[in-house]
Amino acid sequence: MYLRWMIRNDNAGVDFGIWKNLSPSQLSCPLDVHSGNVARKLGLLTRKQNDAKALLELDKALRRLDPKDPVKYDFALFGLGVFEGF
Repeated sequence: MYLRWMIRNDNAGVDFGIWKNLSPSQLSCPLDVHSGNVARKLGLLTRKQNDAKALLELDKALRRLDPKDPVKYDFALFGLGVFEGF
């Protein structure tokens, strides 16, 4: 999460984007219980465990959506899982 905050610049005040020597394209979306469950329901992830292989699978799916900034989907995946019980 720290890397996301320091590397991405979302112009909304959540991600600061003050580290310019790294690109958002180098980041992977954090995988937790909530983001994993939502990703499975959306068909972005088929692996049942939240492990390194699942992270690679999710990363690949999110990079198909936006190769320049795959981490921008983190809040949506996490938020749907936590706040909406998706």
